[in-house]
Amino acid sequence: MKLTILGGGGFRVPLVYGALLGDHAEGRVTHVTLYDLDEGRLSAIARVLADQAEGVPDAPEVTATTELDEALRGADFVFSAIRVGGLEGRAADERIALDEGVLGQETVGAGGIAYGLRTVPVAVRIARRIAELAPDAWVINFTNPAGLVTEAMSRVLGDRVIGICDSPVGLGRRVARVLGANPDEAWIDYVGLNHLGWLRGLRVGGQDVLPRLLADEEKLGSFEEGRLFGPDWLRSLGAVPNEYLHYYYFNREAVHAYRTAERTRGAYLRDQQGAFYQEMGKPDTPALDAWHRTLADREATYMAANREAAGIGERDEEDLESGGYEKVALALMRAIARNERTTLILNVRNGSTLSVLDADAVIEVPCFVDANGAHPVSVAPLPYHAVGLVTAVKAVEREVLAAVESGSRATAVKAFALHPLVDSVAVARRLVEGYTAEHPGLAWLRS
Repeated sequence: MKLTILGGGGFRVPLVYGALLGDHAEGRVTHVTLYDLDEGRLSAIARVLADQAEGVPDAPEVTATTELDEALRGADFVFSAIRVGGLEGRAADERIALDEGVLGQETVGAGGIAYGLRTVPVAVRIARRIAELAPDAWVINFTNPAGLVTEAMSRVLGDRVIGICDSPVGLGRRVARVLGANPDEAWIDYVGLNHLGWLRGLRVGGQDVLPRLLADEEKLGSFEEGRLFGPDWLRSLGAVPNEYLHYYYFNREAVHAYRTAERTRGAYLRDQQGAFYQEMGKPDTPALDAWHRTLADREATYMAANREAAGIGERDEEDLESGGYEKVALALMRAIARNERTTLILNVRNGSTLSVLDADAVIEVPCFVDANGAHPVSVAPLPYHAVGLVTAVKAVEREVLAAVESGSRATAVKAFALHPLVDSVAVARRLVEGYTAEHPGLAWLRS
């Protein structure tokens, strides 16, 4: 079975390959093709993968290419993990937004819109090539903003594109751990959009144990989200929000923390990963060791500005474990390729799952997965406060898609202005001016 990774020179690719190395079952991936526009990054990651494969007799063969069509032909699965504009682009997105006093995070607020406007045209072109060259392939989208990009690609590929994110799984595992439950045996009642969802229940043996957590002050303050949002707010919501909702519920504090930080997250990653790839340019660099060192620092500093805003200090070691997006991807691939039926929280088309959204809207919910793909399960309706956020942000995503399709600058301004975290139409106009001046990939918005 052939797996193609778009963005194959990306820093997190070894996580995926490491997961593949542990899969020895029949029908496993035997060939991985890395595609990237940057030959230097491709070479660096190929070296890391070679170190990982050392001593593993049935390790998947790895090839690398800068030709998209070559990468896609014969693919059974395509992982899309591209970053249009690179980390330099992300750093610019953050800086331009913060200069206007609004959030510039890569998937939330103005930064997410700018990133989406850059990424959607590229993602749609890739989707069309997949439909032409590998029509039977399943596409697993990692590219941020994951919900928006998945929805854009689904207009070409239908249900054969599925978006994944490790945030909901990581949240569910942390809550289960605090309650002494086995995360692999718990049902996570989670619903929303990507980076805009709520854990509303955790069922163990048919019983919802989340109320027990909400009633226990000590347990509520013992894990990442409890410390980030505070026990009182979680009890008020009657749910545990995805960590990215900190940008909404504590927006003023988050913006202040980002504006006063020495570097934004994007600038930090740009510098950190730039140093990694530069080090990898030396032929005697121990590739896997260098990658592990860089990864450990990356994980420890995740959402550092938000923790500073909340006054909670460094991440606990127990909270460093994410949901493991590579594990989610592998489980999804296994379920489809081998009909190993499972349930995963995924980004898929809504159908009739959430009545407040139309059938084609991509949402993030538990899905039953089998050889026929991912099927969203029925969920209870959202409370009104969540309906407001979900519908507002989905409206913004639709304006982004409309702007890309039409090339309309006015529609792009509308996308920014309608976002709950952008507080002025005048600011929205200046954001469009700033982003189009900065990014060559947004030249289509200059007229």
